[in-house]
Amino acid sequence: MKDVILKVENISKQYRLGLVGTGTLMHDINRWWYKIRGKEDPYLKIGETNDRATKGQSDYVWALKDINFEIERGEVVGIIGKNGAGKSTLLKLLSRVTAPTTGSVKFGGRVASLLEVGTGFNGEMTGKENIYLNGAILGMTKKEITSKLDEIIEFSGCERYIDTPVKRYSSGMYVRLAFAVAAFLEPEILIVDEVLAVGDAEFQKKAIGKMQDISKKGGRTVLFVSHNMAAVKSFCTRGIVMEQGQVVYDGSIVSAVSNYLSGESESLNHKKFGPDYDFEYFKLHEIFINPKSRTADDALDEDHEIEINTKIFIKKNAERLHLTYVLKGDDGSALFTFSNVSSNLKLINGENNLKCIFPKGFLNIGNYFMDFFLIEDSKRSLFSESDIMSFTVQEGFREIGSWLGKEPGFIKPIFKWEEI
Repeated sequence: MKDVILKVENISKQYRLGLVGTGTLMHDINRWWYKIRGKEDPYLKIGETNDRATKGQSDYVWALKDINFEIERGEVVGIIGKNGAGKSTLLKLLSRVTAPTTGSVKFGGRVASLLEVGTGFNGEMTGKENIYLNGAILGMTKKEITSKLDEIIEFSGCERYIDTPVKRYSSGMYVRLAFAVAAFLEPEILIVDEVLAVGDAEFQKKAIGKMQDISKKGGRTVLFVSHNMAAVKSFCTRGIVMEQGQVVYDGSIVSAVSNYLSGESESLNHKKFGPDYDFEYFKLHEIFINPKSRTADDALDEDHEIEINTKIFIKKNAERLHLTYVLKGDDGSALFTFSNVSSNLKLINGENNLKCIFPKGFLNIGNYFMDFFLIEDSKRSLFSESDIMSFTVQEGFREIGSWLGKEPGFIKPIFKWEEI
């Protein structure tokens, strides 16, 4: 038997652009009249998909449309998708910050949410007072909160300022304290949006570790939204991919990340970019990665040179621009940066087809992620996107009896050895 703790049935959320409610008294009265007669809301029949890249014809948009899924107790689920895909709207519905236009959400336990910095905090109250306030909102008794108080304060790292009004806290301190409250007061369901990105590296590592303890040892359920695919893959067991307000994939986290990173292409190593990537200075067409002299559909292995290809159209000021990639390992740590500047290869106004070649044997077996930057005047970032591409380097041919598997480290360059 499934132990379902969260069930989402046909939920949708409709908004009218620029207005609260329907925007007119006549529309609100019309909605009310249909409702008391037991008829369908007349404004649900109209509306368009929430595609932020196109200008629509209707004032009504569906931020979410017909979402269905079940989550079992103890599951750790990553919800991923581009900006504007509907992730935060979904979390607000699950956190009961707002109500769905249609459909229902059924819970099997207490929910704690971290949706944005300082949610639920009173700026005039001290850190300690806000711990009690948040605990009460989560349904905890004063005795339960007091029993956890020392652990919460120690984990947050805000002990020195715990009796200071939180309006004087930095955004990082806000997040530290809010996360500590939500995690240590033991909700059955913990919902965490992108807020952890505000914290420093040390705190992010602590927070991920705490969430793993909550799920594995406490048997509690975690919903996690992040654009850091390395963190999602290391922490989550299941992934839900959203696009334009709809669920486009629900399955294992590895397959979910591959589905998300492949974008409009069927190949993980080949990503085409649509209207969302058309800006004032440039338009990004595609990035694809392949073994030398092969295609992006071929597997990358340690015995081949790897080509990283970028197709980008520069509209103006090409002489002031350059591309930079940051290569990261599967734990999210940056390995190195590479740019067209290092080869004195200049961008031109118009179509640019650039290729960067990694020597064979350079990258070790494993998963890699790339961040993309377009830099102006060698100092200002005009555009950046984390984890814009992912690729996997597989094991090459090895003689029987030799070492099989991954050796330590992310890179293993081929150095020259000589006898002295």
